[in-house]
Amino acid sequence: MEFKSNTPIYLQVIDDIKSRILAGEICPGEKLPSSRELALQYDINPNTAARIYTEMERMGLSYTKRGIGTFVAENPKAVDEMKEEAVEKVLGEFIQNMSNLGFDKETMIKELTEYLSK
Repeated sequence: MEFKSNTPIYLQVIDDIKSRILAGEICPGEKLPSSRELALQYDINPNTAARIYTEMERMGLSYTKRGIGTFVAENPKAVDEMKEEAVEKVLGEFIQNMSNLGFDKETMIKELTEYLSK
């Protein structure tokens, strides 16, 4: 994974893990790699990996069983919320980019409709 310089690494990794959950690559209830394994997988500092899991727990995306490991939260509502958040982010970026190009709402809808019909 190539990291962007304008966003903290731990947030980029969390976004990647969220994307993998939404894509079904990682299932609710599935055990996540240890912090050390995560650090190796993403080529990041082990402290950053620990921070990722701490933040994911705070967000309700994961939980830790002492001595066993960290697991993806089994709450389907959390997955629905992640999907909604992802949709809002993508659409927000799309609308901002189209607005920057000078398109109004009606033209955006027309262009998107035409694109989807291809």
